[in-house]
Amino acid sequence: MTQLPTVLACGLATLDVTQVVDRVPGPDEKVVARSLAVAAGGPALNAAITAARLGCAATLLTRVGDGGPAAPVRAELAAEGVALVDAADDAWTLPVSTVLVTQGTGERAVVSTNAAGRAPSAPADVTLPDGTAAVLVDGHHLDLALGAAAAARAAGVPVLLDGGSWKAGLDELLALVDVAVLSADLRLPDGPQGALDDDDVDALLAGVGALGPAVVARSSGPGPVDVLVRTGGRSKRGRVEVQQIDDDTVVDTLGAGDVLHGAALAGLARLPRTSLALPGAPADPGLVLVGALSALTVATRVATASVQHAGARGWTRDPGLVATLRAALDG
Repeated sequence: MTQLPTVLACGLATLDVTQVVDRVPGPDEKVVARSLAVAAGGPALNAAITAARLGCAATLLTRVGDGGPAAPVRAELAAEGVALVDAADDAWTLPVSTVLVTQGTGERAVVSTNAAGRAPSAPADVTLPDGTAAVLVDGHHLDLALGAAAAARAAGVPVLLDGGSWKAGLDELLALVDVAVLSADLRLPDGPQGALDDDDVDALLAGVGALGPAVVARSSGPGPVDVLVRTGGRSKRGRVEVQQIDDDTVVDTLGAGDVLHGAALAGLARLPRTSLALPGAPADPGLVLVGALSALTVATRVATASVQHAGARGWTRDPGLVATLRAALDG
């Protein structure tokens, strides 16, 4: 039997309470939900489960704890075959996210404490699982992220950033990141904060790359993914076109970015070292770009499939779809 690629996802886990509504209520207004679902969530958790469904041996490093919200999260991770390394102390309470999904559009509104209230501390001492081929960090739990990224850097293991938004300490973390995949919402603190034109996007990719990553990509929902590779004093630009689907097939955009990053993690773990721009290992930017585009092309396919199903993991309930997407990564 072929050994599964081993990956580590480090970051936030939550308990998501999701209700589907016809529209988001206004001030002092009540609406009746069409449905209710309670499930484990969080960017790193969803990425770990995505990678596991795509044929990886996945471990999640996070803080869960033992409080009431923690039990269903632990149970779901166990059911998905994701190993949990829990760094929670006795004072930790698992964040609960309240999610409203609009029935007609699949758009979501989210309220969550995330990891707020926990001041960043010195990097934690992190040991990677044996055979780890790639590590994902989402910027939450900065002490764990810095520890995991430092351990990966020392072991020559590529680090992928889920760059959902700018967070305190992200500049320090980016110095240890090899591949950064940004959301359309991320802005540099000293850069434009509104809508971005093409020149602004170029500046954003270059600005993030200057902080450490050799590969920087930016997703934009159903729009293309822009990619910049800089290594060996040379740079290459590329773009991944996202499969277009009819608006009436969009069921739920919740967690689509998490799924994209989890699929990218699974793809990164499968890339040969010649397709990675790791420190101390000179690489041709053209080869690195080809590898990045290959992994991101399949990752966007997985994310597109996810928005056509309810929740971040509804797509995993279709065995044929999962097998097809996994075969695309293996190919």
